[in-house]
Amino acid sequence: MVNQFSRTELIFGKDGMERLFKAKVAVFGIGGVGGYAVEALARSGIGRLDLFDDDKVCLTNINRQIHATRKTVGKYKVDVAMERILDINPDTEVHAHKLFYTPETSSTVDLSEYDYVIDAIDTMSGKLELVMKAEEAGVPIICSMGAGNKVDPTAFEVADIYKTSVCPLAKIMRYELRRRGIKKLKVVYSKEAPIALKEDMMSSCKTGCICPPGTARKCTHRRSIPGSNAFVPSVVGLIIAGEVIKDLVSVFHSTDNSVS
Repeated sequence: MVNQFSRTELIFGKDGMERLFKAKVAVFGIGGVGGYAVEALARSGIGRLDLFDDDKVCLTNINRQIHATRKTVGKYKVDVAMERILDINPDTEVHAHKLFYTPETSSTVDLSEYDYVIDAIDTMSGKLELVMKAEEAGVPIICSMGAGNKVDPTAFEVADIYKTSVCPLAKIMRYELRRRGIKKLKVVYSKEAPIALKEDMMSSCKTGCICPPGTARKCTHRRSIPGSNAFVPSVVGLIIAGEVIKDLVSVFHSTDNSVS
């Protein structure tokens, strides 16, 4: 019977679609990367999505975040994303968690109930904590490395963290994870060197913050605010979603292209 996932079923089959429908995926960070990952997961038939982010949509998010529009500015990202997911597939079980994931808040989340975890958050402490908790729970996790200050979406690739190079964030992660005894971690990263920013103080968040009222963590809390665009974070998010989907249905692209 033809349905909204019929074209996907042609690739993964009925058994594969059943696995996706039964899967529970947690996505931490519903921004430029996480938003597109969520979009692809919802359009692939994932049965349950848990969204973690305490940010509200800001006007400056519109250039790269799929749920950010003039109508959604000021609304919580997880609420907007949940509404969008249910418009795509009303059968999805969606949970919106207004939570900033840190070592201090991690105890409120039980990762063992998920089949896969996506890390699309932008703080080192949060990333490390999430990786450690996923390791403890025995749950597969995939992490986004630096997507800011990049302009070449074709430079991103999937690799183990210990096989990465160039990316400054990946370098720090390698060091910290080695200290913690983590032997492997699937990441999406780029070998493109970060570009030098052309900062205009008239458009700088540091001097003219326009975060919605009530925003707990304004972008000005960052030491440096990265530049971004519509075509890099989206690609990273879609790559991540693709890896999750393939892992969940155990379909991998072989070196001889027997699966495509």
